[in-house]
Amino acid sequence: QPRGRMIYSIKENSMNKLFESDVKISISEKDFEELVELRRYFHRHPEPSLKEYNTSAKIKEFLTLHDIEHIPVGETGVLGVIRGKGAPSGKTVLLRADMDALEMKDRKSVCYASEVDGLHHACGHDGHTASLLIAAKLLKQQEHAFGGTIKLAFQQAEEIGAGARQFVQAGHLADVDFVFGIHFSAEYAVGKIDAVPGPRNASCDIFKIHVQGEASHAGRPHLGRDALLAASSIVVALQRIVSRTVDPLDPAVVGIGILNADSRYNVVANDAYLEGTVRALTNETREHLLRSVESIASLTAQAHNTEIRFSNYAAADPLINHEEATYFVQQVAGRIVGDQNVLKNAKPSMWSEDFADFLEVTDGSFAYVGSKDPENPGTHYPAHHELFDLDERALAIAVQLHLDVALAFLKS
Repeated sequence: QPRGRMIYSIKENSMNKLFESDVKISISEKDFEELVELRRYFHRHPEPSLKEYNTSAKIKEFLTLHDIEHIPVGETGVLGVIRGKGAPSGKTVLLRADMDALEMKDRKSVCYASEVDGLHHACGHDGHTASLLIAAKLLKQQEHAFGGTIKLAFQQAEEIGAGARQFVQAGHLADVDFVFGIHFSAEYAVGKIDAVPGPRNASCDIFKIHVQGEASHAGRPHLGRDALLAASSIVVALQRIVSRTVDPLDPAVVGIGILNADSRYNVVANDAYLEGTVRALTNETREHLLRSVESIASLTAQAHNTEIRFSNYAAADPLINHEEATYFVQQVAGRIVGDQNVLKNAKPSMWSEDFADFLEVTDGSFAYVGSKDPENPGTHYPAHHELFDLDERALAIAVQLHLDVALAFLKS
């Protein structure tokens, strides 16, 4: 059952005269119960990136029930639209929620644990989707009280960096004046909101290196060209890129997660395969890292009389919050949780977030909403952990933040 406690004093604190002319919408106890129910439904029924068919159908069903117009984006994305019928503002704001799960087990012992083996909402996207749906319902109920347009992006495939670009490429950001998104954070207690201008999340590139050698019997290694030995040397050589070619004050990552060879114990490997990632907070550093990875891999392979094939998938750009937009979000957030609970100078993360694609084409900001139980801080687990969960009181803060940002922007 939903927790009986409401989110701090959210009823009393929300929208405390943000602007004297603002429409004021707050989440009720009944809304909160529906919010938790929705979140738990999505948690029980996780789906992988680009295959969020049931999730998409549930979203469309909810939007249809509340008479919110919507269209598909790609196979599983959904774009909802609420057109305010109050005094025209000429403005358009887009609110975004991602909805894909991770391919990992859910090992929690709770009534809403994943019912799909090997899939788990271990990053909070179930909560993002549920929060935006309830915000959409409440905004639709008050559409006569505000002007302007509110778009609702229920985005697929954030985990592989393939969803946001579908919305951008389809032109759905062309008329958007302000874009806003949130992510729950297990690093912060419920009641904290991280809204920081500048670089917030690293870029993400996923590279593959195929090392090509020539097989021979392990007892006659001089007749072969050892792709596995070359690949192992490449892994070691790549470690010098960050430590010796990047400013120590410039965060950067070159990581290798996979090393395989199609061989057996008594065969000199004919082929070996590497997969890794590059992370950076600026495009300049990102480009330097990628050039270095390919160059060092190629030269190291040559030293072992082998060759490489290099490929890269650009999953996400660095997420850089716009300064003026983020200052605006800070003011809104302060009205909800108190200015002292708005984090304005937190360090950036080397995680990636494809919301960056939206910020490349329009003004906006991305905020983190604390989801750690402040009374039991030792019971939380980080995102992408098999025991990850949300303190569900954070859901209501996410709803209120969506509501207040959208309405304040349209009225400001």
